[in-house]
Amino acid sequence: MKHSKRVLQLPVRRRAPAGGAVVAVPGAIAQCRTTCLTCNLRELCTPCCGLSAGEREIAGRLVFHRSRLRRGETLYRSGDRFTALYAVRHGFFKNLSLLDDGRDQVTGFSIVGEILGMDGIGPERHTCNAVAVEDSEVCTIPFAGLLGLAQELPGLQRHFHKMMSREIVREHGVLLLLGSMNAEERLAMLLLDLSRRFAARGYSGSEFNLRLTREEMGSYLGLKLETVSRTLSRFQDEGLISVQQKFIRILDGAKLAQVLGREQD
Repeated sequence: MKHSKRVLQLPVRRRAPAGGAVVAVPGAIAQCRTTCLTCNLRELCTPCCGLSAGEREIAGRLVFHRSRLRRGETLYRSGDRFTALYAVRHGFFKNLSLLDDGRDQVTGFSIVGEILGMDGIGPERHTCNAVAVEDSEVCTIPFAGLLGLAQELPGLQRHFHKMMSREIVREHGVLLLLGSMNAEERLAMLLLDLSRRFAARGYSGSEFNLRLTREEMGSYLGLKLETVSRTLSRFQDEGLISVQQKFIRILDGAKLAQVLGREQD
């Protein structure tokens, strides 16, 4: 059976890499210098998405580093000085905050084409750890250079404000999720959110690999591991989804949306 959109199997390149290869450095984060103009994800990446061809050409002046991280490596830590934003080129990241009792709380996650590091804009220090869930690659965008470029490009400035607004809305949604939703609603919201985000990046919104473990999902949703597993099984028994280890297939998105009491987009 053919699908109009591809299933997300990260980290898989959409096209052959452009702008030079990244050389692996054993025991360290490998880097190379590049620009948005040489990136084959510029049409999907959040900083460039929505800019005209002329604006992207001007944005190409900004030189940044493309870096690879292995699974489990930390991109930045809580308390690190904020100097840059990071566009996820390949892979999957989770944000972790340290609780008072010493446990790590998953507070968010980022997929290909999305931005990491916005937590540090206000305090000028990062407030969480960003950890690669799998072998990943990011573009490090110097924040000072980005601000300078935004003064020349009103479109970039508007787009950046939209990015910050979406981040505020996302954090508000997480608070709502943890404060007023039951287990089924929380899990349905997570699956539908991932579906929407994958589809926005050009991948299938109905079939994807769920990179988070059941325990990490529980940490993010404020649920016990057993509750997450039991709720996934219930959704599968009801014909809403199909689960094969980390591979998720949404069989009935409309009914899954009804769990939240809303219509599917």
